Amino acid sequence: MLKYLAIKNSLKQQIQQGIYGIGDLLPSENELCARFSITRTTARKALDELIREGFIEKKQGIGSVVRERRQSLGLLNVKGFSEAVGHNVKTIFLKKPAIRDWSEEIKIPVSEKEKKSACIHFERLRCVGGEPVMLENNWLAARDLDGLLRHDFVDASFFKTLSRNHLIEITGSESELRAENADEKISSLLKIKRGASVLHISLKFKTSHPDINIYSELYCNTKKYPVGNNYQI
Repeated sequence: MLKYLAIKNSLKQQIQQGIYGIGDLLPSENELCARFSITRTTARKALDELIREGFIEKKQGIGSVVRERRQSLGLLNVKGFSEAVGHNVKTIFLKKPAIRDWSEEIKIPVSEKEKKSACIHFERLRCVGGEPVMLENNWLAARDLDGLLRHDFVDASFFKTLSRNHLIEITGSESELRAENADEKISSLLKIKRGASVLHISLKFKTSHPDINIYSELYCNTKKYPVGNNYQI
């Protein structure tokens, strides 16, 4: 492996594992040169790769700073969760991560290769201020992910858990949106009238693992919390 890629991968893993957190400053080019016995050109190429992959940004007069990677993915979210995180947001596991069958509920087609693998599924209810606003189901192939069944999510975030514990990153997504009438289960969980309109969002998150995609089916009560453009599991 080329030297700059090896250094990039080393720094990337430290970011994924939380050794360098969001807003932290990475070693300077001079420090990297001293640490790895490399040239400034090699150090700069390693940092440029991290910029290209969205892990860091360069700030004038400061240096290379770890950034929040999901800002650039263009995924869907419910506006209100990101703004309310830390105050009055609650996530309730209705079904904790476990090996279950792939479901016909998944709207975006699952590949045949994935269907041959065991499936991890979990179901959660997302609430703001005690008010349920989203029912969320997620499925993914259980490849190299046994730890998901044994440990709690890091900071209650599935994406952060994949990154820190499994070095798997979200790289993009596909989505489908449709308006539907709430059935008995959805109306009961979201505390709305049966038959009331809900937003149904189907998502396929692509990851850096070639054999793992995340399939999500979300049912949202958007009366109070409109849809934005950055959803994180």
